[in-house]
Amino acid sequence: MSWTNERVELLKKLWSDGLSASQIAGELGGVTRNAVIGKVHRLGLSGRAKTSNSSAKPRRPRTSTASPGSSPKRAPQQPQSIGATALKADIDQAPVVAVKPNLERLPELVVPISQRASILTLTERTCKWPIGDPATDDFYFCGRQSDAGVPYCAHHCKIAYQPVADRRRERKSIARAS
Repeated sequence: MSWTNERVELLKKLWSDGLSASQIAGELGGVTRNAVIGKVHRLGLSGRAKTSNSSAKPRRPRTSTASPGSSPKRAPQQPQSIGATALKADIDQAPVVAVKPNLERLPELVVPISQRASILTLTERTCKWPIGDPATDDFYFCGRQSDAGVPYCAHHCKIAYQPVADRRRERKSIARAS
């Protein structure tokens, strides 16, 4: 599509009438909203007439029902969705319960000091399971031998990779308990 003199004149007229770029693109046909915006910018059109039938709603002034000196009690506001609602928050959902791995069946792993690894000593074949708080000096990685293609040793793989059936079973038991 090329900008002919007739189309440019029509664009200028519609722009000065206050139509939006989307409306102008629909009126012209064969151009996008962004193409209209670009052409308006290149032409240097800036002043626009205000439309009388604006779709914006006038704002209501805030009214205060509380007496002076007291704080108004408001109900907690729920999130509002404006526009597309495909990702709208579903308020009526049941609360999500975090499922913690069942560590009771796995004994505590004590990593000898000689096997502990820092970020600088990790390799492809060392366990990268973090132990401790990274903000402290006694933070380290497990450092034990790991299988090829797996970031953790056998013990930490049991913690990190739990079967789906076990997770579902634990989630149901936690939901029943609460």
